[in-house]
Amino acid sequence: MTKELKRKLEILAAQIRCGIIESTYNAKAGHPGGSLSAADVLAYLYGAEMNYDPKNPKKEDRDRFVLSKGHAAPALYSALAYSGFFPVEDLKTLRRIGSYLQGHPNMNTVPGVDMSTGSLGQGISAACGMAKGAEYLGSNVRVYTLLGDGEIEEGQVWEAMMFAAQYKLDNLCVIIDVNGLQIDGACEDVMSAEPIDEKVKSFGFEYTVIDGNDFEEIEAAFEKFHKSTKPFAIVMKTVKGKGVSYMENEVGWHGKAPNSEEYEIAMAELNARLARLEEA
Repeated sequence: MTKELKRKLEILAAQIRCGIIESTYNAKAGHPGGSLSAADVLAYLYGAEMNYDPKNPKKEDRDRFVLSKGHAAPALYSALAYSGFFPVEDLKTLRRIGSYLQGHPNMNTVPGVDMSTGSLGQGISAACGMAKGAEYLGSNVRVYTLLGDGEIEEGQVWEAMMFAAQYKLDNLCVIIDVNGLQIDGACEDVMSAEPIDEKVKSFGFEYTVIDGNDFEEIEAAFEKFHKSTKPFAIVMKTVKGKGVSYMENEVGWHGKAPNSEEYEIAMAELNARLARLEEA
């Protein structure tokens, strides 16, 4: 990875995190923890990996992205806004009556959203259908889907993986955000899905395990996906609440918005990082 690209991605990730805090604070609701953990991979997807055009969000040959863990909508909205799909200022309308940015992604109202999601497990199934459709049409479209480690407790996820392996969907990349926490506590205490790497392998996927908050490792993972002849899984270990000191690895921030004092602290931390990156 070049120094210039890494700096660009770090800036985008910092901006995405600012948008997550801005939107959830103004909504007085939302899911900041798992949104923050996924900010880096979203920055890479929209900053370096995917083929898309924010001025033509429905172009036929675009790559598709499905946020299977739909409650992390603040992260997707922020990534889309900072990638030019709609005004960044609109992030402040999250979950408000009349806003097109509701608590879960809606493909009918939000530019850049390829699939409406929210019911856990369903997003990966839709992504499999998209990948199969692209293959049927002889298209070079790639399909990416992001799941949470709590989400993969859903049986439908593994049915979808069997489908992907059965039909050899080598244009499908399943990204699993393993931040270790879900709404009711630690994943290992609620319903452990470990060993995730061995499970995805046994379901017919090629895979890699990475630090999902490290751009060098993220880049290497997608390079492996490009060379894979099977459906591919990126099992990425992340920090829930990454980038905001008091939210990191705290389960309480799964689905709670910051109050005014917490908002000021979070934005001060994120803006300080953004300023350092922009001055570098």
